[in-house]
Amino acid sequence: MSKATARGGVPRRPGDEDDICPVCKSSRYLNPNMRFLVNPECYHKMCESCVDRIFSQGPAPCPVAGCNRTLRKQRFRKQTFEDIQVEREVDIRKRVAKVFNRRQDEFETLDDYNDYLEEVETLTFNLLNGVDVSATESKLTEYATQNASIISRNATLEHQESANLEARQAAEREEARLRREAARKEEEDEKKAREEGRKEVLEQLVHGNKPAADVVKESKRVELLKRRRAQQSRALPALPSGTPSANSNPFTFKGLKSTAAPTPEKPYDPFGGLTDERSYYTLQDYYEHPWLDRARTDTHITAGGYTVTEYCARAMFEAFSGLGVFVGEEVAGRGDLPGGNGAGDAVAAAEAAARAEKGVS
Repeated sequence: MSKATARGGVPRRPGDEDDICPVCKSSRYLNPNMRFLVNPECYHKMCESCVDRIFSQGPAPCPVAGCNRTLRKQRFRKQTFEDIQVEREVDIRKRVAKVFNRRQDEFETLDDYNDYLEEVETLTFNLLNGVDVSATESKLTEYATQNASIISRNATLEHQESANLEARQAAEREEARLRREAARKEEEDEKKAREEGRKEVLEQLVHGNKPAADVVKESKRVELLKRRRAQQSRALPALPSGTPSANSNPFTFKGLKSTAAPTPEKPYDPFGGLTDERSYYTLQDYYEHPWLDRARTDTHITAGGYTVTEYCARAMFEAFSGLGVFVGEEVAGRGDLPGGNGAGDAVAAAEAAARAEKGVS
């Protein structure tokens, strides 16, 4: 039998290799009702009858040659995509996204968010291509353990957003249905009003004494008034209580974490907060004294540019400069300075006192 024929001598069509069970070799060409199932453990495809026959008694190894993974029946499911590699990639991405589910509004800068997405894509690539699988799996487990609360919170938020979106879409569909019913009812009312107006015109033409032109004109005026009243009183029927409106929150805006505006920088101070302001006295512009009055007009003093104000400033500074100095505290703190030795200073002072006593005696 050639390769172009299947079991039983039935010709095989191109592409039928994907419709043949690798276990029992049954073909969908002979059995159109045959269903194929895959297990995300190894993604080997086999027919539903083989799954029931092999795995109904409990877990069993995969019957495909070369695959030694243990499979369970409850994990078999129908294949969604035609390409099994696409099926596997979708499952892996769903698994990684379930753990790494942080949102953009949790990041302060766009660079941090892009770095996070790059890390997630790197882990996904490793799992898809079998690169450092054990290290990647351990990193997934460690991240899930450390960020369990954040993962749970984001999953809850995603579920709420999905529920709100479904409710909003249902409300939009309900409002569209109500608008269609209102339009249909309005059309029926207008048609009924036109029929009634036509009958009234015919009765007035038959039994009335008015000219036909006046009767037609009056009927058009009445019909126009009725139409205006209907438009003014027309309103969309109310939705059932508890149903969210379609216009309640039509858009959802997402972005980076809102951060407080930075405080403006203070002016640069090259002296580090030190000022030349006087703490103990205030220098006055003029001091009344006979000697100072004579010095202000003496050419021997003022010829060189010297002023009485400079003399007063220096005298006041020298008079008050010692008020902020406490000698006792400085002596006590010498031992705390780098290279200082309080004990050595005390010993030196004691020796000096002893020498002084010997000299006096």
